Amino acid sequence: MARYSEWLLERRFRLVVVLVIQCAVVVTCVGLTAYAAARVQERQVREATTERVLAVARSLAELDQVRDAIGSDDAEQELQPLTELIQQASGVDYVVISDARGIRITHPVPDERGRPVSTDPSDVLAGATFVGTEEGTLGPTLRAKVPVYRGGVVVGAASVGVLESEIAADLRTSLTAMAPWVLLAMVVGLTGAAGVSAAIGARVRRLEAENAELGEQRRLSRALREQTHEFRTRIHAVYGLVESGESDAALEYLAELAPVTGADTRDGGVEDPRLRAVLGEMAAEYRSQGGVLEIDPLTSTSAGELGADDVSLIANLVINAVEAAGPGGHVHVLVLADEVGTEVAVADDGPGLDPEALPMMMEHGYSTKAPGGERATRGVGLAVVWQIVRDRDGEIEVGRSPAGGALVTVRLRRRR
Repeated sequence: MARYSEWLLERRFRLVVVLVIQCAVVVTCVGLTAYAAARVQERQVREATTERVLAVARSLAELDQVRDAIGSDDAEQELQPLTELIQQASGVDYVVISDARGIRITHPVPDERGRPVSTDPSDVLAGATFVGTEEGTLGPTLRAKVPVYRGGVVVGAASVGVLESEIAADLRTSLTAMAPWVLLAMVVGLTGAAGVSAAIGARVRRLEAENAELGEQRRLSRALREQTHEFRTRIHAVYGLVESGESDAALEYLAELAPVTGADTRDGGVEDPRLRAVLGEMAAEYRSQGGVLEIDPLTSTSAGELGADDVSLIANLVINAVEAAGPGGHVHVLVLADEVGTEVAVADDGPGLDPEALPMMMEHGYSTKAPGGERATRGVGLAVVWQIVRDRDGEIEVGRSPAGGALVTVRLRRRR
């Protein structure tokens, strides 16, 4: 059970690691995509703002009203209302018209009118167009400066700008609108990752279980082959001694293999000589350990009703019960055999079976014994029991005995 718990913990850890990696990949991909989208959105906002301020500045510079008013005495009174109207209609932060000397004619701030522009106007007054970000009286602005021509001569300049803070606010608005879609993509991605992880985990569990069962079957098969070979060798030796008339030598040889302490189970209703011999020896051996192997008085096994596999099943159930109860324990056995079939109930006062282990109890190699015990064929007994039950189309029930230990009941049909 400890090994199974360790395996289960390790498998869960691996699945968690896989899920974390998948979630990290999803978050990274969505994050990089969102970052790229934000950069694209920023570029688009700046490009749109640049096109807007340049278009407004060029349209303003081409107005005859602007061309004719620059240099006149009432230029401010005529152009200031016009620039305010254009500023409101285009959504820019300022519209400034200056003369050929770089003196402002219009400006959103009245005190700035009649003063020189804050940046060098020489390039624009020389006929060049400027688009870029500069520090002005209102702060950093993305602006466009266009020369104003009259009669083929530059007579002034039109400057239109949008504050960088306004551009940043527009970008934040765009990103805020995009945020729910990013979160939705994140949720869908993480949900998909969890689904994939669950599917992988289910597949891995199937493969691991199949691999573990296959490995255990191979190990048990080797152990059983070794035991069968050794058993046949000993049977041949006994047969040879008996055939040659050396009965005493045969008995001595058997005594060396399994010292017989002697016990009579006929009073328990065990009529079958093979089962009587097996249970008698087990009872005597267990008695030497301070334990009690009790044959239920209702036991009924007429001679000839039990086959070799019946005896093997009963012996393996008793062996497992004795090992579970331990020295000084108590094991109770009931066997009913007739022309219909065989029913066996074996109870002990051991620690019982862990409920979590019940689904695996009859798997190959399962055992409640600690690994590394004296018996090399750990779990073989239960495997043999389960094999016989399947071969005989029988059924097996596992419960708790009145003494608090395990109660195993097996029903087998009569072999035809």
